[in-house]
Amino acid sequence: MFFEKPVNDLTFEDVVAFCQKQIPEGKQLDYKYLLPKNKEKFAKVIASFANAMGGTVIIGVNDDKNDKPRPPFIGIPYHEKMRNTIEDIIQTYIDPIVFVDVNICVNKAGDRMFVVVNIPQSNLTPHLVGKLKRTYIRTGQSSRPEIIAHPEKLPWLLDHRKKSENLRHILYDKAESHFENYLKTKNVNSQGLCVATLSLMPHYPEEPLTNYRHLPDLIYACKECAPARQTMTLQPVQDGMAAIDGERNTHRIVEFNSYGLLMDKWAAAENILFNGHENQALDFQTIAQRTAMFFRCALLFLNKLSFGGPLYFRFKMNNTRGLRAYLSAQTSTVLEDYIRMDEIYNISELSAHLPEILQKVLQAAAWSLGLRLTDEEIQNLIKTLRKS
Repeated sequence: MFFEKPVNDLTFEDVVAFCQKQIPEGKQLDYKYLLPKNKEKFAKVIASFANAMGGTVIIGVNDDKNDKPRPPFIGIPYHEKMRNTIEDIIQTYIDPIVFVDVNICVNKAGDRMFVVVNIPQSNLTPHLVGKLKRTYIRTGQSSRPEIIAHPEKLPWLLDHRKKSENLRHILYDKAESHFENYLKTKNVNSQGLCVATLSLMPHYPEEPLTNYRHLPDLIYACKECAPARQTMTLQPVQDGMAAIDGERNTHRIVEFNSYGLLMDKWAAAENILFNGHENQALDFQTIAQRTAMFFRCALLFLNKLSFGGPLYFRFKMNNTRGLRAYLSAQTSTVLEDYIRMDEIYNISELSAHLPEILQKVLQAAAWSLGLRLTDEEIQNLIKTLRKS
């Protein structure tokens, strides 16, 4: 979310560069110059992030009256036991324990440091703090950054976020139905139609990340996204916007949802001549191109929403059996009725390792479609897509 590399790879210089961006504290970011003397107070910060959307605490940074980092950015004196201190606070004051990533970023002289604590959105909620066993959530408000969870919030935290998982399924199914409804407006029979779907959304959605009215501006701000093209028409849907491809004989919708869902759905098969005969076929280069663009668009969109929790990714294709799949001279007849893969990612992981993630997804998709592409062939395909 905030850094373009995993927390454990950050350097002292990375933190300085981040502070120079003047990003204010908020629902997923907190600055502290020193650990509070009241250790339970720091535990409250950690637990409130875990109970909400996750977040990052940077120790060694002062903030000003606008909650922005205040220079100079020189960190605090190096303390070799800082990591142990933070872990002890979590183990002593938080139940159940929150699992965090702690990186001690030391300067070149070895005498000063920043401490970056990354707290993931937790599925072990609610995390209780102190002897009174209170449940806190992060608000992002400067006057009350952490508050005791209101009773109406407890259903989202109890049962390990089951209510959030139910909401995720509802949002996903709703977006899928929009494509079906779109096909009906085009008098296209979806029975037996091969449809490809790419989706990425918060693993534990709870509330809108932005006002749905702001989505058109966010979409057009993602200029590298395919939906920003002039051939795509934006259509309002409940809690979101659907970008509909207007190219001839193309059936495709890319949906952006205010809860953070991004879904790209299209009719994937096309009529291709093989040995003088017309066959329904899948062009793997098109699949790879859409997948690469989808990930880039998702990164831009979710960064603008300032979301940093875990993300649920799904790639699937239905009605694939009997279709021809091809890439250059290699062809195959698909034996699977459908293919599907599900993964959990986060923003920093996608930013730092997108080529590797893309290669893994494409390799698995090609294999499922009967194409035995080597790692080198997949890598060359990705390089070609980058150039284009």
